[in-house]
Amino acid sequence: MAMIGRLSQKLLKSSALIQSRKLSAAVHGEQAAKTWKILSFVVALPGVAVCMVNMYLRAQQHDHGQPEFVPYSHLRIRSKRFPWGDGNHSLFHNSHLNALPDGFEHHDE
Repeated sequence: MAMIGRLSQKLLKSSALIQSRKLSAAVHGEQAAKTWKILSFVVALPGVAVCMVNMYLRAQQHDHGQPEFVPYSHLRIRSKRFPWGDGNHSLFHNSHLNALPDGFEHHDE
């Protein structure tokens, strides 16, 4: 009988210890969440804003002319026609940037 009493006391002590550890972890978790929230607003969002401004300014300086066509033999190989359109244009074809096997498309503007 005394053994059951000692066992129950040990179980009660261990459950109290577990509860105190859970409480400590909860307090630490709340503090960590606050820290990450502050870091998100103070560091991450301004960092993204600075990167966006940088890329916008670079895009304004960049010349968006058509690249020179170089007829490399290993590029733009058409062994089989594409199953859409005229069979020569890729699915996301951009006539200003993507050349066909014989050169860029010329548009009269």
